Amino acid sequence: MASPYGMDITESCLACRSHTGQVFCSFSATTLKAFEAIKFATIYPAGSVLFLEGQAARGVFVLCKGRVKLSICSSEGKSLILKIAEPGEVLGLSATVSGEAYGLTAETLDPCQVNFVKRDDFLRLVREHGDACLHTVEALSDKYNAACQEIRSLGLSHSAAERLGRFLLECSFRSGQAGAQQPRLKIGLTHEEIAQLIGTSRETVTRVFTEMRKRQIVEINGATVLIRNKAALERLVAA
Repeated sequence: MASPYGMDITESCLACRSHTGQVFCSFSATTLKAFEAIKFATIYPAGSVLFLEGQAARGVFVLCKGRVKLSICSSEGKSLILKIAEPGEVLGLSATVSGEAYGLTAETLDPCQVNFVKRDDFLRLVREHGDACLHTVEALSDKYNAACQEIRSLGLSHSAAERLGRFLLECSFRSGQAGAQQPRLKIGLTHEEIAQLIGTSRETVTRVFTEMRKRQIVEINGATVLIRNKAALERLVAA
């Protein structure tokens, strides 16, 4: 079934053919059937807010298709993007389990298909199905490790160029082009959003991209970034 946004909608998890290998896509048949009975599938346009930082946790959001921006905001209004969530990821999990408010804001970057499960229904699923409990623990562990890696990347990187270079290499890995000599990346983020993601300013991102282009490390055409000299980019990150 096609949505108004040209997206092929997967109406049932039981018939889904695009399992991503993420933990919630690996439930047993019995648990998946129980999950199917309590989830609400929704299509969101780009720019939709799934939940807000500080909002009471209503439940979990399983991202099936599209990308979601996860961000936090200071009292002065300064934003920091923590992550760009990809299909298969579970959003709002720690708040739903703990009962605390959501610790960040989730906003769709593309048209997205999302499965929502109410908090009470999700907690009952975890209590009644052992593999759901195990997968939840694995997901929380993955989020903790990813947060440690992100803090390490931001805190120990010596320059904005190193952080931007690491971001580009991570994009090539996530897009399945880690082994390519000249990865071609569809970034789909503004310089401001990249700056929020790597902890610097928009002006700095623009300046570093300009320097990389002059050194023929990257070639930029709209939202597409071609890594022309991957070895030079890797040296920049390792410096």
